[in-house]
Amino acid sequence: MLEYDVVDVFTDRAFAGNPLAVVYGAEDLSAGQLAAVAREFNLSETTFPSSVGESGYTVRIFTPSGEVPFAGHPTLGTAWALRTRGELPGGRCVQHCGVGAVGVELPNGPEDPVALTAAPRDLPVEVAGEFAQAVGLAADDVDGPVLAAGCGLTFVHLPVHPEAVARARPAREVPAVTGVADPIGGIDVYAVPAAGEVRARVFCPEVAVPEDPATGSSAVGLGLVLQARGLLGEGGEYVVTQGVEMGRPSRLFGRVDGDVTAVWVSGHVVAVASGRIAVPSL
Repeated sequence: MLEYDVVDVFTDRAFAGNPLAVVYGAEDLSAGQLAAVAREFNLSETTFPSSVGESGYTVRIFTPSGEVPFAGHPTLGTAWALRTRGELPGGRCVQHCGVGAVGVELPNGPEDPVALTAAPRDLPVEVAGEFAQAVGLAADDVDGPVLAAGCGLTFVHLPVHPEAVARARPAREVPAVTGVADPIGGIDVYAVPAAGEVRARVFCPEVAVPEDPATGSSAVGLGLVLQARGLLGEGGEYVVTQGVEMGRPSRLFGRVDGDVTAVWVSGHVVAVASGRIAVPSL
């Protein structure tokens, strides 16, 4: 049997934010066994940390459809869970995952937020495609250039008028994107009612996540987009509200460094459940 914790990320209360399963002791399992465990939880992501030491840890991240090299809420949730178990000290550490090293700022106490920092991979580039139609919106709902950008993972960021956010629908598929490295197949539908204030919904049909309640990997790329469009708040800061339409309200706090060499995203994490799960016999 494997021990696990379930935590809610980007929220300060249980049963909101984005749930994550963190499974321990799975170092010797095959990729097929890890995928089976992730499908059993059927959350946006399930993580499997290993090689935990004072300076950091290694993690593998799975959606219900397979492994991904990086994701935001799994990074914060895994680090918080390891810190809560007493396996990591507070302060800075490094997460090693599919995209390489990701910096993590751990809290001194469980009620403090966790932060990650990611380097830009794809700077904002305008892309063409029927992205509004893919999420059930019309061309006149669009409020600015459609840009692809990413730190770790690359999303299409579709700006819309504020009233259009609630009318968006999960995409069955994402139009092809060219000119960027390995897009995740996700659309970030967002509106900016005021500088630094964002309402967003994120749809990722290609990784079996019809809609995600809180998406840190999208939020870091969105920071690059907001910076390019001159829509950041004071100090390069921004706040993303997501998951409202799903009944899982989330708050993601972002900041773009002035020289655009890094983007920070932080949020709170709360414990929801703990238990044991069988090892798949694959």
